Amino acid sequence: MSDWWRDRVVYQIYPRSFQDTDGDGIGDIPGIIAHLDNLKDLGIGIVWLSPVYCSPNEDNGYDISDYRNINTEYGTMDDMQILIAEAEKRDIKIIMDLVINHTSDKHEWFQKSRKKDSAYRDYYYWRPGKKGKPPNNWTSFFAEDCWEYDEKSGEYYLHLFAKGQPDLNYYNPKVLEEIKDILRFWLDKGIAGFRCDVINIIWKSSLEDGKKKLALTGSEHYISQEGAHEILRTLKKDVFDNYDCFTVGETVLVTPAMATDLCAKERKELDMVFAFEHMETDQWFVKWLPRKFNPKRFMKTIAKWQTSLEWNANYFENHDQPRSVSRFGDSKKYWDVSAKMLAAMLLTLRGTPYIYQGQEIGMTDYPFSGLDEMEDIESHNLNKLAKKKHIPKWYIWKMLMRGARDHGHTPVQWDSSKNAGFTTGKPWLAINKNYREINMVAQKGDENSIRSYYKKVIALRTDSNVLKAGSFVPLKISKHIFAYKRELNGEAITIILNFSNRFLKVKHNGEVLISNYSKMGINGILRPYEAVILK
Repeated sequence: MSDWWRDRVVYQIYPRSFQDTDGDGIGDIPGIIAHLDNLKDLGIGIVWLSPVYCSPNEDNGYDISDYRNINTEYGTMDDMQILIAEAEKRDIKIIMDLVINHTSDKHEWFQKSRKKDSAYRDYYYWRPGKKGKPPNNWTSFFAEDCWEYDEKSGEYYLHLFAKGQPDLNYYNPKVLEEIKDILRFWLDKGIAGFRCDVINIIWKSSLEDGKKKLALTGSEHYISQEGAHEILRTLKKDVFDNYDCFTVGETVLVTPAMATDLCAKERKELDMVFAFEHMETDQWFVKWLPRKFNPKRFMKTIAKWQTSLEWNANYFENHDQPRSVSRFGDSKKYWDVSAKMLAAMLLTLRGTPYIYQGQEIGMTDYPFSGLDEMEDIESHNLNKLAKKKHIPKWYIWKMLMRGARDHGHTPVQWDSSKNAGFTTGKPWLAINKNYREINMVAQKGDENSIRSYYKKVIALRTDSNVLKAGSFVPLKISKHIFAYKRELNGEAITIILNFSNRFLKVKHNGEVLISNYSKMGINGILRPYEAVILK
């Protein structure tokens, strides 16, 4: 089987916020189908769907109550089959989110497991407390305790995320067999692979107390343990190798060496991984402690991963992150060119590029005015914890505005009509107030728009073996300049990026293939946020 996924560009869809067709204010699968031609026109070859399974939505669908059925908010299984078929007609592959570290507490397995004599008891981590306290001192990813006492059961259960997301216990071999059956169910329907949610934490080597940390006390017992590697090798051998599919893992707190252990071909685990280090360069320790964005630190981290891994999953945005142009560019004075500059970088790095919905039109962070406008459980939990710690209100709000996942959850801005063309009803989350200026319809008709630029660079990558398969060679990393070269069989393409609002001198040679300014060529001077791709 070929590594076809190396040659394609991935587009992530967060279904709840993509396109609503029935007026309930929530995006749906028919809305995705309606925009397949738009994605094909952009040059997309793979669509990654955030969860569309049945879910009570405590964590935006990442708490699954039924892996074999579609959430009625999004449509039906027939809609899903139509989506797969229609995408295939356009040579677009569909991959789904695979959430197997935990289920919803509404899942049948968990509900049955609450009885101590149930055959499902060991599908989860149930433990008695210690002198009226939780079984250990671990803390969760969602700024709360990670043990919840269940009155019916008389014991605590482990949840590394929200309390409605109990962790699965892979010490019970039946759990892995259940997962294999779920994977085959979807692959047999024509799915082309999976994005594997927090996949490197699925095995807990022990439940002993952890060393106390600013965040994630106990993580040394579950980050990239050997048991997780064994599970991934088993899934690869027993399931994935029987299909023409690929897997990309969301991997928490990994180093390049740890990532290599997860995705090196000879290890037969994952095909590639999402790393987080470059997305952590504007924070201290955890995302809720922001520090000023430093382009050089960002570039050096990107270059480190590019040269350390044989293949990268490249991204600057997703459903867990704020908008990249607001974070790494200039969403005010240089919104247009800084969004294009980030596009040039994303699409010319070595690896598979992942574009998040709305990124291709430069959607920006939402100007929230209060916590009541935010829906995400992570933000609300952080607010509660910060208040308990007596953190000043002004700093709590600064943390929320910087890291809130709802920045990336606001509905896609399709046109300048009411509700940005997303819905005829009341949208489930507020639509950014700038939708009349920033929307898909306006940009599709403008050859100099951000979307048109994405389309040009995607086409360049699609037609260039150098950009698809060439090596990555860093040339210059300074305070504001990032220059690198892609090489293959004696051919080279050079990319030069200006991460500042200043005019900067730079030496260059070669023909300009694409510039993010309408006029081609840099003539020894890089304009603010200019990106040039040279042959």
